[in-house]
Amino acid sequence: MTIAKKIKSSIANSSMIRKMFEEGIAMKKKYGAGKVYDFSLGNPNVEPPDEFKKELKKIAEEIIHNKHGYMPNAGYPETRQAIAAKINKKHGLTLGADHVIMSCGAGGALNVIFKTLLDPKDEVIVPVPYFMEYNAYVDNYGGILRKVKTKNDFSLDVKAIAAAVNKKTKAILINSPNNPTGKVYSKQNIADLARMLTKKSRELKKAIYLVSDEPYSEIIYDKISVPNIFSAYKNSIIAYSYSKTLSLPGERIGYIAINPYIEDAEDLINALILCTRILGFVNAPAMMQRVVTRLQNTKVEVDVYKRKRDMLCAGLKKAGYKFEKPQGAFYLFVKSPIPDDVKFVKMLLGKNILVVSGSAFGCSGYFRIAYCVDDATIVNSMQGFGEALKECR
Repeated sequence: MTIAKKIKSSIANSSMIRKMFEEGIAMKKKYGAGKVYDFSLGNPNVEPPDEFKKELKKIAEEIIHNKHGYMPNAGYPETRQAIAAKINKKHGLTLGADHVIMSCGAGGALNVIFKTLLDPKDEVIVPVPYFMEYNAYVDNYGGILRKVKTKNDFSLDVKAIAAAVNKKTKAILINSPNNPTGKVYSKQNIADLARMLTKKSRELKKAIYLVSDEPYSEIIYDKISVPNIFSAYKNSIIAYSYSKTLSLPGERIGYIAINPYIEDAEDLINALILCTRILGFVNAPAMMQRVVTRLQNTKVEVDVYKRKRDMLCAGLKKAGYKFEKPQGAFYLFVKSPIPDDVKFVKMLLGKNILVVSGSAFGCSGYFRIAYCVDDATIVNSMQGFGEALKECR
């Protein structure tokens, strides 16, 4: 065998999302793109804002010394300062540039964070359902992902999380708005979690970190706001990405922000910078850092996603499906009409509809729809959704 046993096993259990996405490509070649309804991948179909295109062109034409060269591993000081200033203005905080480290998207940020925090066998608690790549992000550094179910409405079950905390617990990892549910954890939910973590940290005589994965924090609807964890809990870290905010998933640009009052802040900052380098990221992409420096108050037109959400929810509700209406992101987590969600996903595939089973997110009995697609995909898929549901009945 030429590859590591662990990687061979991982290939066999590789991401269901990517498998469905690749299946969709093959189906579109066979049936035609207009007859395949692909809701598998959270790949934004909304174009980046015009401001992004203008700034990118402007920077490309500017004469900047060492424009494409190395910079400090943490990123350009002016980029980090611009991000800190935005966070401070929005939440009334006191971050400086040193509290921000630029990253290769939120995925890169989380890998740097867990490389920094985890010793072998340390545990990271995650609410279920969860983004399945978290398994690898924690396992990469010898950690163990400990899964705790959320409540029926997908809000955090703080009592269940508290029961899972033990002497091996290093961090709680949350994702709000959540992938796959679109749930935004309320201010009270976060406050309750913070209060519990403060109590547990005191009892265990150790810091338990709250890590918040926030690539969708600015894709929110209905005047809902995403509570800032820095205001609630001292030992907190944010992983952020511009993939959704600016529709730039392929550019891999994001950041890590740490609470300025976190324990051992200087050691943590130095460790995060070191891990950025030794993991092979070296630094976040130079051009994208320069662009986002100038676009801190810019984002995609969120109302486009809200309209798609409302269109999809109305159609599926009329057909008879059950779900919690998402508060953010661009995913709908729907109750499967039969207990075997994998079987139902295959039934939908027979209607040329591609979705992802809830089992892929650790939550059987559901399936995920990524509605960051063109309107025609939503409208034309409704007949197939309806037929599949009738066949189950």
